[in-house]
Amino acid sequence: MDAFFASVEQLDNPELRGKPVAVGGSGERGVVAAASYEARRFGVKSALSSKIAFRKCPDLIFVKPRFSRYKEISNQIRNIFFEYTDLVEPLSLDEAYLDVTYSKKGLPSATLIAKEITKRIFEETGLTASAGVSYNKFLAKVASDVNKPNGIFVVTPNRAQEFIDKLEVRKFFGIGKVTAGKLNNIGIWIGSDLKNMERLELIQMFGKAGNYYYDICRGKDNRDVEATRERKSVGAEQTFLTDLFYQKDLESELLNICEILWGRVESAKVKGKTLTLKFTYSDFEKHTRSKTISTYYSSKSQLISEGKLLLKSGGGFSKGIRLLGLTVSNFLQEEVSKPVQLTIDF
Repeated sequence: MDAFFASVEQLDNPELRGKPVAVGGSGERGVVAAASYEARRFGVKSALSSKIAFRKCPDLIFVKPRFSRYKEISNQIRNIFFEYTDLVEPLSLDEAYLDVTYSKKGLPSATLIAKEITKRIFEETGLTASAGVSYNKFLAKVASDVNKPNGIFVVTPNRAQEFIDKLEVRKFFGIGKVTAGKLNNIGIWIGSDLKNMERLELIQMFGKAGNYYYDICRGKDNRDVEATRERKSVGAEQTFLTDLFYQKDLESELLNICEILWGRVESAKVKGKTLTLKFTYSDFEKHTRSKTISTYYSSKSQLISEGKLLLKSGGGFSKGIRLLGLTVSNFLQEEVSKPVQLTIDF
């Protein structure tokens, strides 16, 4: 989807259309979650602090996020996908992979399917989407950004290597800002540069990810579209308006975080064995502390007591805290409660 959260806000509120809009918090510690294309022209983008965003665009309009509304429209769009294929792998509320090798509607090409889906999304929701079409997930993902907004880009097998060779490494899906910087520092700027590196070189520099980089710059990506993605964790966090220095203040905020987290754990119907405390210092230095138990975290009060212990472990904190969060993970697998009668088909 194109600037999904911001586009939904402009759709629901005509007064915002054609204006620079940011979804997120506008306070001192606020962060942009999404920006409209009008705002992006000024350099406003997601993860930017609201302070810097206002500096770049003084007329920026901040809107509080409405995730229930975004999820409602996301489900509507996903239902359109399922009319064409059952192999849909959501990446987020506004993005998904579709394997249309065997299309339910019998359309003869993925490009025609992409055109029909984007047309239907606009007709049924009033929102625009962009699509990338290719023979694997890496190429389709990268292609989806080429003709944004409201566009389609196709990478055919016979043109794939040419496309990759000219692609800047910073635009490779799976290569982040830090990795791109490391590659640039050794003279690797585009796909053809990356292709000149040996597999062992990349593994020595980037570990297991080096294997992935070696393959994708050659157009190889054998990952399947996974129709069901297992949830790995449930979390909640809070960014503070002013840095917190004292244990009692952190414990007070921890209570609110545990309240939200436990609600999400119950809603997701999961049972986790590992509780992780994450915190970010005022200078953005990030740390985590974890505790794994033999059974599972079964109550909000248990989260609170273990969370407080994690706060106290490690000798406290050396600087002011700007963000605090808790995550439950390492989920228990549901056990079969009774014997299952097997059947034999004759």
